[in-house]
Amino acid sequence: MKVYDKLIKLAKHQASYFCLLDPDKIDKQQARKHATACEVNGADGILVGGSLMLNNNFDENLKAIKESVSIPVIIFPGIFNFVSPHADALLLLSVVTSRNPQMLIGEQVRAAPLIRYYKLEAIGTAYMLIESGNNTSVHYMSGSFPIPRTKNDIAIAHALASEYLGFKLLYLDAGSGAQYSIPDTMIREIKKNVSLPLVVGGGIKTPEEAAEKANAGADFIVTGDILEKQWDVQLIKDIAAAVHSVKR
Repeated sequence: MKVYDKLIKLAKHQASYFCLLDPDKIDKQQARKHATACEVNGADGILVGGSLMLNNNFDENLKAIKESVSIPVIIFPGIFNFVSPHADALLLLSVVTSRNPQMLIGEQVRAAPLIRYYKLEAIGTAYMLIESGNNTSVHYMSGSFPIPRTKNDIAIAHALASEYLGFKLLYLDAGSGAQYSIPDTMIREIKKNVSLPLVVGGGIKTPEEAAEKANAGADFIVTGDILEKQWDVQLIKDIAAAVHSVKR
């Protein structure tokens, strides 16, 4: 079964939880340890990626993560060409809130030949940046203006366009280091207007906040920055339990 089909099957029963691991901020031993801890403590999948790659250990750490777990390992690419055979799938992101053609289609064109070469499952994903109170890494590196957090109408219009264009997933992100997470009202309004599976990440700091996003309509909750600041296995377990408590 393809990874995307597994995700859809998960979403039909309950909200799901993904841990985001940045391979540039851990070594191979930590990659194995962290990935295993995510799976053991209830994560449904692992996203691997970041905005920058200073240490050139993406492929090595991704391979270590893939060898350590049985849950899906999915590449969450930054603005560079992060394509590797050591993953189950790749989120082929188009930053639909950007007006920078490199973020809309340029990086995807660069990645496409390697995706085919590695026979990697590509999941077309509409990526929407939402204002979070801070100028986050992804905002700066992509040169994109986020949608204001109070402008539900603009967010809905972008989400509808993404569905009509044929994307398979919709990813709402406040970005790494976000001061505020995506507003529940925005998640709720988007969910009312589109049928795409909804991924929500950025700025989620507690199990209670994760459950709120899931109750508002998020099918998949992602945390990354909070775990980078303080690796806490109990927090992973608590967030996974809170997210899984939201049934469909």
